[in-house]
Amino acid sequence: MKQLWLKAWLLCGTLDALYATLVALLRGTSTTGVWLGVASGPFGDSAQQWGAPGVLAGLAVHFALMAVMAAVGLWLARNTPLGDVAPWKAGTLYGLALYCAMYGLVLHFRFGLPFPNPDRVKLAIGLFPHIFFVGIPMFYLFKRTPQLS
Repeated sequence: MKQLWLKAWLLCGTLDALYATLVALLRGTSTTGVWLGVASGPFGDSAQQWGAPGVLAGLAVHFALMAVMAAVGLWLARNTPLGDVAPWKAGTLYGLALYCAMYGLVLHFRFGLPFPNPDRVKLAIGLFPHIFFVGIPMFYLFKRTPQLS
C-alpha cells in the first residue's frame, strides 16, 4: 500500500507540476511566479518576494497537497465502490472532485477566484490536470486486481 501511495504521489505530483510550469511558459508568464503563488497560499502574500526559497516552498506545498490527494485517492480506491469502477471513470470523478475542492474552496476563499470560472478556457486549463494528470493515473495505479483463490 505504501508503495502505491508513493508512486501515485510522485507520478501525479510531477505530472501536475510540469503541467503548471508548461502552461506558464506557453502563456509567457513567469514559471517562478507559479511556485511563488503556490507558496503564498499558506504563507501569505509576502511569499511572493522570497525568490528561490519561495519557489522551493511552493513546490513543497504542491507536493504536500499531492500527498494528501494520493492518500485520499488510495483510501477511496480500497474502501469504497470507486475501487470497482473502471479507472478512467473513477479517476475522472475523483479529478473533478479535486478540482471542485481546489478551485471552489481553497483558491476561491484564499484568493477570491471565481468558481466556476466564467472563462471556459481558464476553467478547462484548471480542470484538465486534475482529471488527466491526477485522478486517472491514480486510479489506474490503485486498480484492484482480482484475488486468486
